[in-house]
Amino acid sequence: MNCVKLLGQGLMARDFDRQVAELQVRIAVLNRYTALGIPVTEPVG
Repeated sequence: MNCVKLLGQGLMARDFDRQVAELQVRIAVLNRYTALGIPVTEPVG
């Protein structure tokens, strides 16, 4: 939850559907950062 707050303390949108979309975008960004941090291992030989 702390990482979500780093992207902005509160929701900018007032409409509920837009708030949901805003959260989905934030989650997608966090998932992308997580994916970048996972090492890719390949077999050698």
